[in-house]
Amino acid sequence: MNKEDEIIGKAYDSQLMKRLMSYVKPYKKYVISAILFAIVVAALGPVRPYLTKIAIDEYIANSDYDGLLFISMLLVASLIFQAVIQYVLTYFTQLMGQKIIYDLRVKIFSHVQKLALKYFDKTPIGRIVTRVTNDVESLNEMFSSGIVMVFSDIFQIIWIFIFMFTMSWDLSLVTLSVLPVLFYGTFLFRRKVRESYRDVRKHLARLNSYMQEHITGINVLQLFTKENEELKKFGKINEDHKKANTSAVFYYAIFFPSVEFLSSIAIALIIWYGGGSVIEGTMTIGVLFAFVQYTEMFFRPVRDLSEKYNIMQTAMASSERIFNLLDNETFIKNPNEPNEFKNIEGKIEFNDVSFAYNDDEYVLKNLNFEIKPGESAALVGATGAGKTSIINLLTRFYDIQKGKILIDGRDISRVDKAELREHISIVLQDIQLFSGTIKSNIDLNSEDIPFERVKEAAEIVGANKFIEKLPKQYDEEVKEKGSTLSVGQKQLISFARALAYNPQILILDEATSSVDTETEQLIQHAIEKLLVGRTSIVIAHRLSTIQNADKIIVMHKGEIREIGTHQELLAKRGIYYKLYQLQYKDQEITKTA
Repeated sequence: MNKEDEIIGKAYDSQLMKRLMSYVKPYKKYVISAILFAIVVAALGPVRPYLTKIAIDEYIANSDYDGLLFISMLLVASLIFQAVIQYVLTYFTQLMGQKIIYDLRVKIFSHVQKLALKYFDKTPIGRIVTRVTNDVESLNEMFSSGIVMVFSDIFQIIWIFIFMFTMSWDLSLVTLSVLPVLFYGTFLFRRKVRESYRDVRKHLARLNSYMQEHITGINVLQLFTKENEELKKFGKINEDHKKANTSAVFYYAIFFPSVEFLSSIAIALIIWYGGGSVIEGTMTIGVLFAFVQYTEMFFRPVRDLSEKYNIMQTAMASSERIFNLLDNETFIKNPNEPNEFKNIEGKIEFNDVSFAYNDDEYVLKNLNFEIKPGESAALVGATGAGKTSIINLLTRFYDIQKGKILIDGRDISRVDKAELREHISIVLQDIQLFSGTIKSNIDLNSEDIPFERVKEAAEIVGANKFIEKLPKQYDEEVKEKGSTLSVGQKQLISFARALAYNPQILILDEATSSVDTETEQLIQHAIEKLLVGRTSIVIAHRLSTIQNADKIIVMHKGEIREIGTHQELLAKRGIYYKLYQLQYKDQEITKTA
């Protein structure tokens, strides 16, 4: 389990709270209003027992029906007024919470978009999604139900103390005699719940991880009929999670009845001591009745504060994980004063380039090659040779450790990333479509790409043939990952997308490996049109697709071993010749079969 998942948080962390308050600052008028309303609401509750005391001692005892009616109407008015203020308080706190959470989610998503691919290589996507959803929602609960409502509970306790000591200081002390036991029980409860919460989170992380892994690989489980075995393993993890939750529930089941018991003890002491005082004539029945009400009222915010403790603890843990993400600076940084990068021709140069994903474990070593403007270059080699790494470096998804990469003689590390990528389009083997429409998946909702260019790009690559048969054509809905489209259709859309952005440099990374022969022929015809006037880099395992390339670069274990045309490399009888012979034999065997 990741260390982030082990964070359980303090009930209050001043440093984290200070950072959280920076998000509250723009909405301080909501906070101030909510606190003021909380003070009013807190005062209205304790007023009623005091009015009850007046009703008993001054009006019921003296048979004053008019005074009793007035007090009764005053009690009803206080209830209505409290309900209205409570509504306004709830509205303000919820509105404030939603505004803060909106800002926080936007900031997290914006930050995640800027992180380099290196971060995503090491971080499960599920954990990032949890930061934006579950953890942010925990903060929403703190802002909307935690901080301000804590003020309400505290002020209510203060108001109760004020009214109680105003009426009878000795009966107040009798009432508060149970507080040491209550404070000790609350301390014990918090410690035990904290431990249980740690276990719950640990087992929940295991549960989520197991679910994600096995649902993703469900086809393998079904193929090898391992459903029952994996179900037993899942049952064990689920059982551990259930036990951890049961432990937490146990402490709640002990704590809240204990609070009720102490409340009953306090009431019993009030009746014993206060009743004696009433008999002796040193206290009125109204005061005794009011104290019984105050005692019942006092333990209610105490229980609420225990709930708020858990909300605050969860929020502190969530905020720590969120700030760990926001503090991560795995960026590909832009230069302070980027060089201008416009009107490029597309000349690409790698000069003594070496690159490692991890420290000094170099996957590319001393690369030197040049691709002239308008040339098509192919990268070939075994899996892991470094072909895709070259593409990642050219687009600055990663930064090199040694050497220089130049486009039109300009060092790409000295230009703005966004400006660099405006001139490059990539068609990947793993096709990524988004929920939306066919059109939005081609233009990616860009306002700079007119619909006419979208249609033109689709026509050039041949995607219009299936798009125009769809009920809504370019407005046809595309579901998550393009699940309603075939692999070939998705690939054609990705080709249209690359063309719509009219790049000077086009990169095809195994772009035809997932399509059938008929679609491949269609795409190959489209590629010929695409490459006219553009510098292109093609990664392909099927050597038949790159025989017409102007230049073929043969990679082996991160190094360039051969460069030349198809015929030149065959004549060398080196690595390329061996790869070609292997594929040629495979094709011959297939034909014979």
